[in-house]
Parts: sequence; C-alpha cells; structure tokens
Amino acid sequence: MTHSIGVVLTAVLSLMSTRGWAQADYPSRPVRFVVPFAPGGTTDVVARVIAEELRQAFKQSFIVDNRGGAGGNVGAEIVAKSAPDGHTILLTSPGPQVINRFLYARLPYNPEKDFAPVVLVTRQGNVLTVHPSLPVQTLVQFIGRARSKPGSINYATGGSGTSAHLAIVLFASLTKTDLAHIPYKGTGPALQALLAGQVEMMLNTLPAMIPHIRAGKLVALGVSTAQSSSILPDVPTIGSVVPGYEASSWLAIMAPAGTPPGIVAKLNAEANRILEKREIRDRFEGIGADPAGGSSQDLAKHLAVETAKWGKVVQLSGAKAD
Repeated sequence: MTHSIGVVLTAVLSLMSTRGWAQADYPSRPVRFVVPFAPGGTTDVVARVIAEELRQAFKQSFIVDNRGGAGGNVGAEIVAKSAPDGHTILLTSPGPQVINRFLYARLPYNPEKDFAPVVLVTRQGNVLTVHPSLPVQTLVQFIGRARSKPGSINYATGGSGTSAHLAIVLFASLTKTDLAHIPYKGTGPALQALLAGQVEMMLNTLPAMIPHIRAGKLVALGVSTAQSSSILPDVPTIGSVVPGYEASSWLAIMAPAGTPPGIVAKLNAEANRILEKREIRDRFEGIGADPAGGSSQDLAKHLAVETAKWGKVVQLSGAKAD
C-alpha cells in the first residue's frame, strides 16, 4: 500500500515538474499567431508589430497566420480547437469574441469557455462623419436635423451586424433618432458611397477617415471613444454630447482554454512590456490605435462588460448573420 502511494506521488511530482519545465521553456518552437481577418487591416498590422516584438523577446518565431472568414469565426475556431500549450494564440476583436454569438445561430466555438484571456492590446476609436452636402457642422445640429426629419438621413456600413452598424444603432437609441441603414459589402464600398454623396453619414475607423476629413471631403462630428483623439483633438467625443455613449473597438490576445497559467503570465508580461515602449506606442497611435495592456483578469472583466453591452444592441438592431 505504502509502495503504491509512493509510485502515485512520484508520478504526480514528475508530471508537475514536466509542466513546470514546459512553462519555463516556453516557447519551445515557433508560435502560430492567428489573425481572423485578411491581411492589410488594423488587426493584421497590430499583430505583425506584436509578433516581431515577441520574436525578439522570446528568441522564437511568432508567425502571423491570416485566417479570415465568417466574421472572424474561422480563425477563432482554429485557436479554440488547438492544443492549450501557448503555441497557437489569437488576436481577436469584438466580432469573434463578443458580437458574433448574438448574430449567428450557431458558433463553432464557445467564446467564454474555449479561450483563456491573455491581454488587451489596443483600443481603436471610430469617427462619425457626414458628407459636406448635409448642412450640419456639429453633432448637436446633426441630432436636431435627424429628429426633425426621421428616416431622412442614410448611413453606410460594411454590412449588417458589423461593429460600425451596431455603434450607430446604439447612437440612434440614445439620441432617439431614426436613421436609415444602407449596408454595403465591405467598408471600402461604403466609404466610396459616402464620398460620392450617395449616403450622408458613416462611422468608421480614424485611420480610414482622416485623409478625407483633412482634404475637406468629409466633416467630422464626433469620435466614439471615451477620451478625445490625439489625431483629431478638435473633434469632440460623441459621449460629451450623448451621455453614456462609448463604442470603441479593441484587440486582445487570447489562448486556448486550459493553457497553463505560467504561459499566460509570460505572454501577458511580455505584451505589457512591449506596449510600454515609446516607439510601439507612437506606431500604434499613428494608426489610430491606443495601446492598452493590463492583467489577464482585467481582460476577462472587459469581455464580460462588452458582452452584456453589445448583446442588448444586437437585439435592438435585429441583425442576423445567417
């Protein structure tokens, strides 16, 4: 009996030692860094910057793998079903992690149970813009016009259920306005329609809109973040006019559920160190992304708040993806 207990104890200690060694040795081979969207967008750009910094820190390759499709669900599923050893991680946005569960009848993964939060990487603001043909110069004027002529102002988005669509649904709800949604197949065509004056309004990322604002082709009325933007310091926050409004996008690193806490902690610590670097902060701020950081527990709380918020907005919008 004593011998049997000794054998079991030895096996347990051996397993604990092996796990501890695996965490200490992490990463022991190249890490697959999945981006659930096509190359070229903000998520891809941020991922490649972080991947290079992690490569230097860990002396191991972090290979960005773009796996777009189904609003980010394809890439998220790959990571959810990967071995929980830290060698496959995800850079996610609100869609795959928060919003899609309310849009799709079925998801091929469970956003809450299949992932281990690692760190919030960035927050990205959007800017509400109108075509110059609309005779408004401020958000107050815009809201007044929308209320006096319900349904007369059209807004473009890259599709029903996108974060920009839901952000405007939230805006319309809080301002008690009736705005007409014109969904396009992607933000590119939606932006072209706005520039051509085919629609009057659009909410889109700062980097995409700033050149057109500066050229006088669009009028900026408000930014969606809680704080004003360093890129557009003269443009007020929407929340300063519409109390309670905030609709930032964000990017976060997630690992498969069951990833050892030691590995999550190592990734979190390095990511926070990277996000404190002046050159990284400048680079991200240059593309309209504010560096975030914090603990994995902070990210878990953030996800819970976002899920509760956007679940109600999706229900209000009536949007469905399938």
